[in-house]
Amino acid sequence: MTVVTPNSASAHGAAMTPGSRTYLCWVDGLDQTGQIRPTNPACSAAVNQSGSNSLYNWFSVLRSDAAGRTTGFIPDGQLCAGGNTGFSGFNLARNDWPLTHLTAGATMEFKYSNWAHHPGTFYFYVTKDSWSPTRPLAWSDLEATPFLTVTNPPQRGAVGTNDGHYYFSGRLPSNKSGRHIIYSHWVRSDSQENFYGCSDVTFDGGNGQVTGIRGTPIDPNPTPTPAPTTPGPNPTTPGPNPTTVAPTTPAPSGGCSATYRTVGSWSGGFQGEVTVRNTGTASIGGWSTNWNLGSGVTINSVWSGTHTLSGSSITVRNASWNGTLAPNASTTFGFTANGTSGTPTVSCTAS
Repeated sequence: MTVVTPNSASAHGAAMTPGSRTYLCWVDGLDQTGQIRPTNPACSAAVNQSGSNSLYNWFSVLRSDAAGRTTGFIPDGQLCAGGNTGFSGFNLARNDWPLTHLTAGATMEFKYSNWAHHPGTFYFYVTKDSWSPTRPLAWSDLEATPFLTVTNPPQRGAVGTNDGHYYFSGRLPSNKSGRHIIYSHWVRSDSQENFYGCSDVTFDGGNGQVTGIRGTPIDPNPTPTPAPTTPGPNPTTPGPNPTTVAPTTPAPSGGCSATYRTVGSWSGGFQGEVTVRNTGTASIGGWSTNWNLGSGVTINSVWSGTHTLSGSSITVRNASWNGTLAPNASTTFGFTANGTSGTPTVSCTAS
């Protein structure tokens, strides 16, 4: 006689883009020997509470008796684990989980593991603006209706592998900024088994970059289509009053300012964000920022901009899609670095 525990058959799927907590913690912890030793502090805390099996089975956040139920079935504070006690550590209210950087309103390709293939429907929710990462997620923290619903999407790769996944295109929530959770709920149509998961994201103009994991970030391949941030009212018009500008005189370039803030920090590193604002009276077609890195600080990655280094000086220029700014419009770029965050003064030049 074989005794089957509740987790023995729990090998089915979890969100890969944007990555769920269990998936990205698995990526963070996996080493060349095949062992899983997370370095992210939130992932480490989750494993300390739930055990390493929660990452060896990162695709197993499920309830076999869910039958499509949500509010009242999964208790508040246990949403990220789906009420599954084997994953309770992933309910922890922390602001240092691995983070996926996204653009609000953009269209991207979602990926969801198909460790075992089942028919069914995927529902994706986002947190309200009032949500805070300092408290465990409750149902009242989520917007009332899902922003994306998909039934029986196609799949790529081999079922039962770490690479096999469902994929589907979807539009991210609009009018969102800063830190949020995207909550996924997969309802099987051939049984009562359901899957749940939390994906920590920040809407900062990113293209799916993942920060907070060990080594080089994974390639999320989200293929987003972000639009320029607040483009000028008429890019073909060479100034606010073209009838008074000689044809050989370039349009005013305006000016810009740059403001730095530390988004988060951890042992040995930190994440920073710079907001660039057009302070002039005419639209600008591009910008560049510059500041000096502190002693011992090295850059890991930059998103929503391109960077160059010269000694301790770093210059970040606009990406192809966020250089055009109307008067008083702003955009942001972010980066992660090794070392200790300071309070650098960032200069800005408009072009």
